[in-house]
Amino acid sequence: MAEQTSKQLPAQGVELSAGAPFRPRLGDLASDLAENGRIGVVVRVPGASSATYHLRPPGGGREWSAPSSGDTLRPVPVPVTHVSPLKRDVIYDHRAQQAALPVMVHLEDGGMSESVLILMPEQVELYRIQLDHIIEKRHQARGGKP
Repeated sequence: MAEQTSKQLPAQGVELSAGAPFRPRLGDLASDLAENGRIGVVVRVPGASSATYHLRPPGGGREWSAPSSGDTLRPVPVPVTHVSPLKRDVIYDHRAQQAALPVMVHLEDGGMSESVLILMPEQVELYRIQLDHIIEKRHQARGGKP
């Protein structure tokens, strides 16, 4: 289970589906579709002491219950804080006319995931110009030293 925070936002356009139900654990954030996507912290799970899930708003407030099947519950995605390039070679696919830049995606909960930033030729040219501009500003700030 990834650490989750109260700043997480519900996924847009979430609908009920016939997929496998989400089975949250104590402390997880969950979006309850039966409550119009309302987000709550799971404070009780179905078991000997409870026949349903019990959720409470992240900042506190009135609890509500969700079916023990978990059919109306969905995980709350962890927001991305930033993306940083990895120290690996960039790949250019001349047939697709795309560049692939390996990157690390950093999540609000401290998690990270490797991915690839795909750039079209016009984006490569734009970012080259922008990076050249940044390098020039850096040199100017250092008194013209590289």
